[in-house]
Amino acid sequence: MDVTEFFSLHEQGEIMEAIAEAEKNTSGEIRVHLENYCFGNALKRATKVFKKLGMANTAQHNGVLFYLAVKSKKLAIVGDSGIHEHVKQHFWDELKSSMLDMFAENHYKEGLTSGILATGQKLKEYFPYQSDDVNELPDEISFGKH
Repeated sequence: MDVTEFFSLHEQGEIMEAIAEAEKNTSGEIRVHLENYCFGNALKRATKVFKKLGMANTAQHNGVLFYLAVKSKKLAIVGDSGIHEHVKQHFWDELKSSMLDMFAENHYKEGLTSGILATGQKLKEYFPYQSDDVNELPDEISFGKH
């Protein structure tokens, strides 16, 4: 199966809607990246993807990447430096654990969308939406070749 088919087109639309909904409340930027395989440490791979997608270039350094290697069954969540100044690691650990629990029950779309929406709520505390906010990064899901 090609990684672009992991989520149906309808599910992909729901994930992008969750990103848009989460970003209504915050100036933070959320992206999702899917690959089939991650050979090695998922956090290291996700950090490379984060940089490759230009996520380190946001004005407030408040981007978050949800990285899934679907066949390797790996998940990583990467936040930029501005986020790490405010949001503590235990939030990300608990979020990842909750998402993995849903994934274990084959509720991938639900796990991902709940993680995205929870992230939007958390970012709202430190990076509230501004009237002049610009969507700096696309909401579309990106796909890797691995």
